[in-house]
Amino acid sequence: MEDLIQTNYALDTFYFLVMGALVMFMAPGFAMLEAGLVRAKNTTEILTKNVSLFAIACIMYLLVGYAIMYGDGSGWMPSFGFLIGAENTVEDTLASGGDTYYSARSDYFFQVVFVATAMSIVSGAVAERMKLWSFLIFAVVMTGFIYPIQGFWKWGGGALDEAGFLDFAGSGVVHMCGAAAALAGVLLLGARKGKYTADGKVVAIPGANLPLATLGMFILWFGWFGFNGGSELKVSNIDEANAVAQVFVNTNIAACGGLVAALITARLLFGKADLTMALNGALAGLVSITAEPLTGSAELSMLIGAIGGVLVVFSIITLDKLKIDDPVGAISVHGTVGIWGLLAVCISNADATLGAQLLGIGVIFTWTFGASLVIWFLLKATMGIRVSEEEEYEGTDLSECGMEAYPEFTQAN
Repeated sequence: MEDLIQTNYALDTFYFLVMGALVMFMAPGFAMLEAGLVRAKNTTEILTKNVSLFAIACIMYLLVGYAIMYGDGSGWMPSFGFLIGAENTVEDTLASGGDTYYSARSDYFFQVVFVATAMSIVSGAVAERMKLWSFLIFAVVMTGFIYPIQGFWKWGGGALDEAGFLDFAGSGVVHMCGAAAALAGVLLLGARKGKYTADGKVVAIPGANLPLATLGMFILWFGWFGFNGGSELKVSNIDEANAVAQVFVNTNIAACGGLVAALITARLLFGKADLTMALNGALAGLVSITAEPLTGSAELSMLIGAIGGVLVVFSIITLDKLKIDDPVGAISVHGTVGIWGLLAVCISNADATLGAQLLGIGVIFTWTFGASLVIWFLLKATMGIRVSEEEEYEGTDLSECGMEAYPEFTQAN
C-alpha cells in the first residue's frame, strides 16, 4: 500500500508540474500575440510588460497571493498570510492514505502560472498608450491581492464554492477576472489617438506582425491543454486518466469550433476572411470551454466553442462602437466569452444552476472591476497612467524602453 501511495504521489506530482509548465508556455504565447497585434513602434514595450508581469506575478503570489487564496479563510473573508507553507512530509503523506496525492510545491507552481495568465490579459487591452511603470505597479496589486481574493471565493473553498458556483479551470476566476481589470484600465485610459474620428467612425490600426500573432495564438492553444488538463488535478488511475483525455479532446475541438465560426462570421459581415478574427475565434473557443471541459461531449464542446467564436466577433465590433479601444480584443475574448463559458456550464453539467453561475459572474466582475478601478484611479491621480501625445506618436518603445524592436526598418508611425 505504501509503495502504491508513493508511486501515485510521484506520478500526480510530475503530471501537475508538466501541466504547469504547459501553462507557463502561455506567457510567450500572450507576448507573441500582443507583439504581433500592436504597431511596430510599441513592440519592445509590450514585450517588456509581458516578461515583467510574469516575474511580478510569481513573486507576489509566493509572498502573499497563495496564502490569501488557499489559506484558512471562510465564506467571503480570506485569511491574509505570507508564503506558501511547508512541503508535504513523507510521514504525513503516507498517513493520509492517498488523500495527499501531489507535492504542495507543485500546487503553488501550477496555480501561479494562472495568476500570470490573468495579468497578461490586461497587458494587451491597455497596449500602445499606457505608462510601463504604472502598469507594473498595478500588476503588483492585481497578482498579490485582487486576483487571489476572488480566487479564494471559488477555488479556495470560499462563499462562491459553497453556493455551488462551477468554474472548472477559470473562465471566470482567470479570464473574466483579467478582462474586468483590463476594462477598468481602458475606461480610465481612453482610446489611442486616431482610433476614432470626430464623427464616430472606427479607424483600423493594423498590427505590425500577423505571422507573430498567429504563432502566439498557436502557443496559447498548446498551453491550454495544461490549463484545462492540469485542472483535473490527478491522473494516477483509470477514471482520472480518462477524464484528462476527455478534457484534452474537448479543449481542442472547442478551439476549432471557435475559429471556424469566427472566420465564417467575419466573412459574412466584412466580405473577407479576417485573420485577426479567426485568431480571436480560436481563443474564444478555448475560453468558452474552460469553465467545464470535462462533462460535455466533444460535439457539445465544439458547439459551445463555436458560439464563443461568433460572440467574440460581435463583441469586438460593439466595443469599438462604444469607443472602448482594445488593440488585441482581450476584453471580448476573455470577458464577454468568459461570461458565456460560465453560462454554458448549465448546458454541459447537470450539477450547475443558473442562479449560482450568475452569482459567480456578478461577484467576480464587480469585485475585480471595482478594485481595479480604484487602483487605476489612484495611479492616474498620482503618477499618471498614460504617456504624452508626443510619446504615443513616437511609440512607447522609445519613450518607455529607449530601444526599438525593429530598428533597421521601423518608421515612427
